Amino acid sequence: MSAEATNPVSAAEAAATDTGVRRRGRARLDLRRLGRAALLGATAGPAPRDRLPDAISHVAEAHRAHHPEADLSVLRRAYVLAETSHRGQFRKSGEPYITHPLAVTLILAELGAETVTLTASLLHDTVEDTEVTLDQVRREFGDEVAYLVDGVTKVEKIDYGAAAEPETFRKMLVATGNDVRVMSIKLADRLHNMRTLGVMRPEKQARIAKVTRDVLIPLAERLGVQALKTELEDLVFAILHPEEYEATRALIADATGSGSPDALAAVADRVAAVLREADIAAEVLVRPRHFVSVHRVRLKRGDLRGCDFGRLLVLVAEDADCYAVLGELHTCFTPLISEFKDFIAAPKFNLYQSLHTAIAAPDGGVAEVLIRTHRMHKVAEAGVVALGSPHGTAPDPVESAEGPEPAEDGERTDPTRPGWLARLLDWQESAPDPDTFWSSLRADLAEDHEITVFRADGGTLGLPAGATCVDAAYAQHGEAAHACLGARVNGRLTPLSAVLSDGDTVQLLLAQDAGSGPSPAWLDHARTPAARIAITSWLQAHPEAAPQPAAAPRPPLSVAADRSSGAELHADLDGGPPAPVRAAGCCTPVPPDAITGFLVRGGSVTAHRTGCPAVDVMRRLGRTPVPVRWGEAAHCRVTLVAESFGRPGLLADLTEAIATAGAEVVSATVEPPSEQRVRHTYTLQLADAAELPQLMRAMRDVPGVYDVGRTHRL
Repeated sequence: MSAEATNPVSAAEAAATDTGVRRRGRARLDLRRLGRAALLGATAGPAPRDRLPDAISHVAEAHRAHHPEADLSVLRRAYVLAETSHRGQFRKSGEPYITHPLAVTLILAELGAETVTLTASLLHDTVEDTEVTLDQVRREFGDEVAYLVDGVTKVEKIDYGAAAEPETFRKMLVATGNDVRVMSIKLADRLHNMRTLGVMRPEKQARIAKVTRDVLIPLAERLGVQALKTELEDLVFAILHPEEYEATRALIADATGSGSPDALAAVADRVAAVLREADIAAEVLVRPRHFVSVHRVRLKRGDLRGCDFGRLLVLVAEDADCYAVLGELHTCFTPLISEFKDFIAAPKFNLYQSLHTAIAAPDGGVAEVLIRTHRMHKVAEAGVVALGSPHGTAPDPVESAEGPEPAEDGERTDPTRPGWLARLLDWQESAPDPDTFWSSLRADLAEDHEITVFRADGGTLGLPAGATCVDAAYAQHGEAAHACLGARVNGRLTPLSAVLSDGDTVQLLLAQDAGSGPSPAWLDHARTPAARIAITSWLQAHPEAAPQPAAAPRPPLSVAADRSSGAELHADLDGGPPAPVRAAGCCTPVPPDAITGFLVRGGSVTAHRTGCPAVDVMRRLGRTPVPVRWGEAAHCRVTLVAESFGRPGLLADLTEAIATAGAEVVSATVEPPSEQRVRHTYTLQLADAAELPQLMRAMRDVPGVYDVGRTHRL
């Protein structure tokens, strides 16, 4: 139950008023007028059944703007129950308490919430603060409304004190995760309370503002509800940083009240003219920045120009029109390519889609431009609220006795639930204790940037910026990632510790042995809570996997055989006797490789592959190349390096593959495993050099081997 009241002179209220005027172009509703309307309704009796009570006419108007065919009779009945049950309860300002659920419902109606959400919003405090029971709500309005009211009631009971935060917030997310509309109502509830926080003691204002900043604003960002997030940011900014807030407010007042021409409006006119000439139907709007955004731009750019106080918003009908607008802007204006981002082809983790670009303004500044369709704009502003019921078309609340159909596992399915929230619900179940969950959650919410990487099967993964291959493994495979041995990033073998970039393609390599486990070193590379909790849980369950004291390094395992001669080589020495020629061990050339020879001590000649690094070294040292050529003999000797993941029986399988291919092992060296990887070096005798490609393919086909190549070293 909210006890906050309105204080018209508070910084928070000023921020709310300014933000509302700047965003929607109209003043905020007078809550005192709503209170009087509620009292008149209480004394004059209920409104006739064929019309809405005057107190919720503004809610009905906003709702019908988004849902013209909505059945408003349900809202009328919900209001009557809420007003009757809250009658006699007052806020600290003296207003009837019904003004609070009315204001919360109006916020959601303006965002485009469907009727079920608005019904639950009107009733969201009844079960907690009045004699109304959840069973009564279920009988009157159906299971779906009752489910939402129950979820919000559980959220309202949360004590945000430091000692209670971990476990209670965990429960809140569980309730929210099964239906994101629970959190939508909670965010609207917090926004109204923040707007009317003025009568609270300063220390309590600060405490509520900090929780809003640390928890609820990041959640609003992840749910994509930008309209709520930006206003909450400004209200928190006014309370926690009053001096910076006032300085920013003065900057905005000077920019809007100076009487000088609006630079951004002039750019908007030029953009609109260009699009008309290109026959592209578009709406070009000037979108003022909110206070926190202006503050951030000032910190980034220093002195602000006229275009820095807002951005251009271009709204079109179809996705293809977005790219047509982008082409015209980049053709007719000077674009800043570094500012271009395509969130249409790769939507952000919170469902946001838009094209971002920037063009040079006439005053030397930068005009940022957002390009999106009308539907994208609705989702960008309202996020999951704009997507309606996550269970399809909601049945009539009265006639529905069954409620939404559950999933096969008994959990309510929610196709609009963002991927990050689904992942959060998965790993919170694995968190060993509430404190670990809370610290991991705070770290996850603190991430304000996410990257998208592509899986080898064509899917995508959303990860926080700075995530590594370890994080990608657990995001894609869950606990099966314990057996991950390596990864290919953009086709190249990469350590699991490698940091991923936006747009990378990741192929994760898993061991065949299901009993494999993560290395303790993986904790140094894991950024996501899912990865860290899974790794920690496995290591605690397998204490024998703890790192042992470092032992003396083992020498490589070497096996040597008779060294028969390789392919025949000849050197052409001007006027000199024939010199013995041997293949260089650094690159082991075989026919028909292009070769280059050099005289070495003892009068012999060493033949290198032409691309061998040693050739460049010899040339820099002033050594004169000697012409060398292959003889008639087809047999040859070659050194191959096999890179593999360690597993039992690997050496035997590789040796069998070599023997089956008809090659003879001259020598073999197996280096000690490093990070579950093993390097095998084989010097092999082949009867025919033409068999080398087939031999290398046979070695690559051995399970666990990920690369086979010829030596190429100094």
